[in-house]
Amino acid sequence: MLRQLCKSYPLCTKYSTRTLASKPTSRLEVLRNKLREDANSSMLVDTFGRYHTYLRISLTERCNLRCTYCMPANGVELSKKEDILKTDEIIKIAELFINEGVNKIRLTGGEPTVRKDIIDIVAQLKSINGLETLAMTTNGITLTRQLPKLQRAGLDLLNISLDTLKPERFEKFTLRRGWMKVMASIDLAIQLGYNPVKVNTVIMRDFNDDELVDFVELTKNKPIDLRFIEYMPFSGNEWNTKKMVSFTEMKQIIRNKYPEFKKLPNKPNDTSKAYHVPGFVGQVGFITSMTNNFCSSCNRLRITADGNLKVCLFEGKGEVSLRDALRNNATNDDLRTLIHNAVLNKKKQHAGMLNLSHMENRPMILIGVKVRRKETRTAVPANQLFDCTITYNPVNFIAKGFHMQNHIIRLYSSLTHVDDKGKASMVDVGSKNPSSRTANARGYIHVGPVVSQLISENNIKKGDALTIAQLAGIMGAKKTSELIPLCHPLMINCVKVDLKLNEELHRVEIEAEVKCTGKTGVEMEALTAVSIAALTVYDMCKSAVPSDTMHISGIELVSKTGGLRGDFFRTK
Repeated sequence: MLRQLCKSYPLCTKYSTRTLASKPTSRLEVLRNKLREDANSSMLVDTFGRYHTYLRISLTERCNLRCTYCMPANGVELSKKEDILKTDEIIKIAELFINEGVNKIRLTGGEPTVRKDIIDIVAQLKSINGLETLAMTTNGITLTRQLPKLQRAGLDLLNISLDTLKPERFEKFTLRRGWMKVMASIDLAIQLGYNPVKVNTVIMRDFNDDELVDFVELTKNKPIDLRFIEYMPFSGNEWNTKKMVSFTEMKQIIRNKYPEFKKLPNKPNDTSKAYHVPGFVGQVGFITSMTNNFCSSCNRLRITADGNLKVCLFEGKGEVSLRDALRNNATNDDLRTLIHNAVLNKKKQHAGMLNLSHMENRPMILIGVKVRRKETRTAVPANQLFDCTITYNPVNFIAKGFHMQNHIIRLYSSLTHVDDKGKASMVDVGSKNPSSRTANARGYIHVGPVVSQLISENNIKKGDALTIAQLAGIMGAKKTSELIPLCHPLMINCVKVDLKLNEELHRVEIEAEVKCTGKTGVEMEALTAVSIAALTVYDMCKSAVPSDTMHISGIELVSKTGGLRGDFFRTK
């Protein structure tokens, strides 16, 4: 019926919905009235001609972080377990929407990965005919042990939330530890072939606005699509305009460092305004819900974890319970009518940031309804903390797949240190032939002018820092397999560690070379030698200066030779 309607009213096909809004009112009104009057038209089209093909489904209200902009300071009251949508209800609702034209679903929360049946939900959704894209937004805390299974189940796209590149800020902002786990999840997603990996960052003044350029630099060598999100008002998050950094201001901050930062083309329904620094692998996007809304092209609907349909993220009182309808034996036609009526009542745009800050809406984590138990950010029972163990080594990735109907289907991915169940696994090198192998690595420890002078004068209280660090680096290389769980013990032929003081830059420059004749390489041994040497310099000199004076950086593999996959030489 929708296609017939579009033929009769070519505005639907000739123009995007964003363009539609600028056409003469009289023509638009004809279309709106026709859509409203026609009871048989698609349940996904509203009175402004917006066709909703993107459904976001919240799987849970629970989360293993307590982000301050998401969780109200006094906690939230969670729905009873029986009020949360069951798996079969999620699948039935999704199937109904897909049959009506939804082609993309995103799984959200809360935190979707804390739901025990997340793998099964992904597999069942992906099996529904007509669904083109299945995505998920996650905080990444437990993702390293789940992502291989999620990918095999059919997860196509991934957004990982990360609001700071500083571990101490992460803990302050989320009231939990886990920054390294999130970074590991981003690396693993890249290794598994997700391209781009989208990273969502809520920018707040005097919290992380000073990291805008640092975030942009993440896109230099990695296929990351950074998405800077304007701080948005939800119940309990103490929103005010002073905390919000606007799209225009963010662009200016970035252009102060990168004047060539330029705009990229956008698709009609994109919520993110795309930009990039020429020459960078990744790109940057801005989600400008507050200062430059994209309501005219919105094609999104939301299902909350307790089964309510929200036609707008900021619609507080217009939710419709699909869960109650399902549990009262509503037919598919009944559900279509319920959904259609809700979509027809969708407004042209949200009320604006100043009005939204005074309107009732769910806290962001619940996106109320009367509920039961209160969880606070300051005291979380032990049984509500989740297993966050990292069980992978993101090295030596091979992705395998095949082309089907012009789409790349990922059958499976094989990390050399992860088995087919996503568990840590040591590589079997028994069938390999021994060969002569060499690896070189380097790194630095910035010590500052005071320590630099003390080292130059060999006046460190604990002794000759560079000589002791050299010995420690050699010992560290020989014990690498005892320090790194999945490394093979090797008969090392030679370890050389060289430390030089650069008095001009006030840093100790470290180089290591490791050689062996064996079945596997010595890259880790070389890197360990540099790391242990740097740590030893730190330990020898830390009593002479404040702890924030020294820092270790730039540890990297410079070259390796003799492996089956060829030699490697870093170009810079």
